Amino acid sequence: MGHSAAIWDYKAAVEITKDWNGIDQAVLGNPQGASARVSLHGGQVTSWRNEHGEELLFTSSKAIFKPPKAMRGGIPICFPQFGNCGSLEQHGFARNKIWMVDDNPPPLHPNDSQGKAFIDLLLKPSEDDLKFWPHSFEFRLRVSLATNADLMLISRIRNVNGKPFSFSFAYHTYLSVSDISEIRIEGLETLDYLDNLCRRERFTEQGDAVTFEAEVDRVYLGSPNVIAVLDHEKKRTYLIRKEGLPDAVVWNPWEKKSKSMVDFGDEEYKQMLCVDGAAIEKPITLKPGEEWTGRLQLSVVPSSFCSDQLHL
Repeated sequence: MGHSAAIWDYKAAVEITKDWNGIDQAVLGNPQGASARVSLHGGQVTSWRNEHGEELLFTSSKAIFKPPKAMRGGIPICFPQFGNCGSLEQHGFARNKIWMVDDNPPPLHPNDSQGKAFIDLLLKPSEDDLKFWPHSFEFRLRVSLATNADLMLISRIRNVNGKPFSFSFAYHTYLSVSDISEIRIEGLETLDYLDNLCRRERFTEQGDAVTFEAEVDRVYLGSPNVIAVLDHEKKRTYLIRKEGLPDAVVWNPWEKKSKSMVDFGDEEYKQMLCVDGAAIEKPITLKPGEEWTGRLQLSVVPSSFCSDQLHL
């Protein structure tokens, strides 16, 4: 396998195609048959499959695949606002814009390229955007798929404005799970969280893991850089590694909320869970010329994986 990886043509492992709306999308592949799909609508990862072709991200069967609406599923990017905590539309505008392929991005560390198929995307504000969020920025996104099928998203946001600006951010990651009532999240125990179901009141997590028996909509504060989502039925664990993203959003709409969402099936809450690397409680502030980087790496490992290794 080492030999085949050495001669793998990373450029050839990236294909630009069109989706059913005629919007460009990048399809990334690796030698073992894993794949990822990234739409230029929103810079949104819409699919991540393992080498067996099994989809690891959730997309609603009722998702609306029609710009400018963001698709319900995959990994929408929330910028420059998370939720409805500001004056902008829910989760900001980045997920509703058409991004460009960035053919000549400023270099990243060699480790962010070696052994990976990747696509670089770029978003700049339009004249219309500047009317309701008057800040000039360059948002560069790299999505990469490694030979071991890890999925990585690297966001670099630069202030090209004459004055500082602040923003909140999240990778709104919809994970596909077998049964939400059998899922547990490790790594968030003892942390404080803001409960969006109680007007963002602050509580402390009391359990030894986060489990689900009703609607959950929380922002865990000061969360560790590695979080594990254990799927008992599938005997596998999602590992979420993050940098530059101190918060972690955990969301499942449960039954009642599911029925109120037009782009979400009534029973689909059982098969999904959002766990987001995020920066929400303390917005990021960039002075003119400054750049912020936020990284997310998703891995899947057998659930026999020792939880002691979470701190590697």
